[in-house]
Amino acid sequence: MGSADGPKADETDGDTRKARDTAVSERRFRFLVAGYAVSSYGTFLNMVALNLFVYETTGRALTMGLFMAVRLASGFVAGLVVGGLLARFSAKSIMLWANVGQGAVMLVLILAPDGMLTGALMAVSVVIGACGTLFMVALRSSIPEMVGEDRRAWANSLSITGRSLAMVAGFASAGVVVSLVGYTAAFLVDMATFVACAVTVALLPIAGGKGAGGSASEGSEASEGSESSGGSGAGKGTSAAKSGRRWRPVAFVALAAVPGMGLMVALRGVDAFGSSSHNAALPIYSTSLDASNPAVFVSAFWCVWALGNIGAQQVIQRYAQRTGRSVGALGFGYGTVVMSAAFIAAFAGFPLAVTAVIALIAGAADGLTEVAYTSHLQTLPATLRGHAFGLSATFENLGFGVGMILVAAALDRFSPLAVVGWSHGAAIVVAVVFLLRVAGVRRAERTGLRKEEAVEGRPDRGDRDGAEVSRG
Repeated sequence: MGSADGPKADETDGDTRKARDTAVSERRFRFLVAGYAVSSYGTFLNMVALNLFVYETTGRALTMGLFMAVRLASGFVAGLVVGGLLARFSAKSIMLWANVGQGAVMLVLILAPDGMLTGALMAVSVVIGACGTLFMVALRSSIPEMVGEDRRAWANSLSITGRSLAMVAGFASAGVVVSLVGYTAAFLVDMATFVACAVTVALLPIAGGKGAGGSASEGSEASEGSESSGGSGAGKGTSAAKSGRRWRPVAFVALAAVPGMGLMVALRGVDAFGSSSHNAALPIYSTSLDASNPAVFVSAFWCVWALGNIGAQQVIQRYAQRTGRSVGALGFGYGTVVMSAAFIAAFAGFPLAVTAVIALIAGAADGLTEVAYTSHLQTLPATLRGHAFGLSATFENLGFGVGMILVAAALDRFSPLAVVGWSHGAAIVVAVVFLLRVAGVRRAERTGLRKEEAVEGRPDRGDRDGAEVSRG
């Protein structure tokens, strides 16, 4: 009797210790998300304030467009190199210096004399674009090490909620901050947000980076990746990356590790292309509704969108907590279809009350796709995860940047509805292809499983029912 009770006591102690460790890691992650939300507020604040400052300083819309292009190009390049950085440095150091860099460059802008303003602005666009991508990839690729595999969906949802709240606050307050206290004060607030996030990162123990691979986690990640994409290839991708075939880009090895992963990242890039259309078309459409005060519709639209996004995160967090599962690749595909269709409908001229409901749906679907996409890429082995997130960021910056150029040209000739329609229509087409691909992989997996069960169940095999044999 005593020997039987021993393991039960050990199991209880182990469960208690695991619960305590989980609570500590979740509390630390909440602090990290708080710091991330503060810096995200600064990011969205300077997105408005800097564009206004560039236009006011130079008096040319072309310079403002160049500023945005440099920012996107910097993010594009950072996405290509961040996987290699994570293989050499810890995620904590990358996140820390990304915030230090952004805070420092804002200080340079504040102190720059009038004759050097243009150069300082270009330096800001380069550093903000690159460091924003570095921080985002380091954070997302390290979440499984920070909170554990079973809490990925919760952590992703929490970080996206913080970012959505920061976006609303940043966009809503940017005009007020600039008009009341001026650009210098706005830039000081912006710098302070990056310093606050850097301090938060410095004080917290953060796992991840340095090729964080770890033996134990890779097996579970690879098996979980098979949920929707036949994850046995993940281990092969890891071994290929570690082998002597160094001429193959590791990021593409990561995408080839799991069937359908490359198409998923491509869909994310096309989705970013669609996003550029509604971002560019909203001010034009809002002006057609109320030429005297066009900012009202744009602000209201994004506020309602954010409410839908935050509401979706609450549902996803509760779903993950109750079932222990993430929304998966199918959620990403269906969410992209719904989100794109909602954004198209938002420009169809419906009454404002209907448009508000459409914006709410678009925000909820956007939140769903964000969590599903991030959670699914996190099923890759840690040695490949940073490269995959980096390449994903590159695709997103490329899609958004190319989209802004093409959409800006198209809006001179076509209506906002037409431009948004074909941009998000392309995302819907690719999403349908992706859903068919995922359905085909799952059907093949089920067919293979049935064949295996049929072979194992043959009466001439001795292992037909091991449980019955052992009882006999």
